[in-house]
Amino acid sequence: MTTNAKGQVPWYLWPFAAIWKLLAVIVELTGRLVAMILGIVLMIIGVLVSLTIVGAIVGIPLAIVGLLLFIKGIF
Repeated sequence: MTTNAKGQVPWYLWPFAAIWKLLAVIVELTGRLVAMILGIVLMIIGVLVSLTIVGAIVGIPLAIVGLLLFIKGIF
């Protein structure tokens, strides 16, 4: 069994780490308050888009990204 060095992400968790790093870059560029407002807006848009079955394919991930952006803005 191999061990990962500190800071490396296993291949099966890479998509989550990539999204988290993208959110970190957005927070760094925009600032915490703007990132939190953007997160709330994305959550609202995601919920509104997901009111239809077809829109749920786009709306649910959009709301999740908004929630993660809001959480990243807090911490």
